[in-house]
Amino acid sequence: MPKLLLKNALHIVTMADSALELGPGSWIACEDGVIVGVGGAGEIETMPFAEAEADEVLDLEGCVVMPGFINTHHHMYQTLTRVLGTESELFGWLKLLYGIWKEMLPSDVRTAVQTACAELLLTGCTTSADHHYVYPNGLTLDDVIDAALSTGIRFHAVRGAMSVGESKGGLPPDSCVETEEEILSDMKRVVEKYHDAKKHAMLRIVLGPCSPFSVTPDLMRSSARLARTYPKVHLHTHLAENQNDIDYSEATFARRPGEYAEWVEWTGRDVWFAHCVKLSDSELHSFAQWGCGVSHCPSSNLRLGSGVAPVRKMLDLGVTVGLGVDGSASNDGNHMLMEARMAMLAQRYIGEKNGITARETIRVATRGGAKVLGREDDLGQIAVGYSADIIGVKVTGKIEFAGALHDPVQAVLYCVGSGGVEYSVVGGRVVVNKGKLTTVDVEELAGRHAQCSKLLLERAGYAPGGTITA
Repeated sequence: MPKLLLKNALHIVTMADSALELGPGSWIACEDGVIVGVGGAGEIETMPFAEAEADEVLDLEGCVVMPGFINTHHHMYQTLTRVLGTESELFGWLKLLYGIWKEMLPSDVRTAVQTACAELLLTGCTTSADHHYVYPNGLTLDDVIDAALSTGIRFHAVRGAMSVGESKGGLPPDSCVETEEEILSDMKRVVEKYHDAKKHAMLRIVLGPCSPFSVTPDLMRSSARLARTYPKVHLHTHLAENQNDIDYSEATFARRPGEYAEWVEWTGRDVWFAHCVKLSDSELHSFAQWGCGVSHCPSSNLRLGSGVAPVRKMLDLGVTVGLGVDGSASNDGNHMLMEARMAMLAQRYIGEKNGITARETIRVATRGGAKVLGREDDLGQIAVGYSADIIGVKVTGKIEFAGALHDPVQAVLYCVGSGGVEYSVVGGRVVVNKGKLTTVDVEELAGRHAQCSKLLLERAGYAPGGTITA
């Protein structure tokens, strides 16, 4: 069983139940991908194995160490189409982008997924969900899974789907949708092929019809019933993202989004929703009662003019909240630390006087995300028995942190610049070492991705200014 020792940290924020934080010289011992010991400088004698017995040792001098951040909502293929529709709101933006996404090839998506995962890993994320719901040109969820796992990230693959195309009053072109029989059959296939319900699993499958405006209520119910025939297969979709979303729900279903969720049997701790910007107080109370989770995606919501989800209110009511970067076509990035900073600051913007503190935000990004994904028993904490998913942000000797070292934990979020983590460990494997990704050649990947994106836009007939000419 491989042994990994992380030593000499400046500060460890464990996020454990004890709220334990450890100062300079603290350490973490890991064996076979699991944390087996945590201690301070004066507790070396309690180490479960000696430094000389370790197969690998990381010196975390000058680093603030935390559990790996958990990204609870993404569309990784969207790295191919950044900075498009920048002046549009959600529905107009989707109409533009669907005309491009329908031209994607499996090789494009594999490259896009690797790109998203690379940026996530370099910026503090060790576990990510990815909601993939567009399957043109022979693309399958297998392409997404293979590409993600090749980077070393822990992965929750959401088998998304759309069944209501333009001819039935939906937003996507008919070429982007599937029949509901095809969808349910493939959902069953990928669960039985890939889903790992065991503790410390590197891969789980989630069922995720895209949104109330792109599938029927029957598919929502059928997917929920299918998921619940398997252990730890969770459910995920978009909900209450902006006012148009609310208007559509009321006009089409005569229900607000929270009422719709209950109507289609999407309530319980096995369900989480992306965005929830426009839920009412009554709906938030219901979410807390049902145990439903929320993925907060502040950058995407601001980019599309959707608003800011009332996270302070959600937390106070007992709603489980995790953090999500959302797709790179509505965020234009996959920077997990910067997303956490945005989440923290946006609550002040909407008038929450006390907002959410840096430590509360870290908790949302770690333990909150773990609970949202149904992983509270093995992720989100630096504690014995938890998966060895650990990040270290170097704050000493970095110009962006100058003047903030009196409070290095707050500095990690308040002062984060364009840089990322110094170290990232996933399941005991060092995937970022001294700021460099160890699993993928980032320079080669960036060049390959640029070519895929260029050719995709050409195939789609995209003209600068926001029109599709083909």
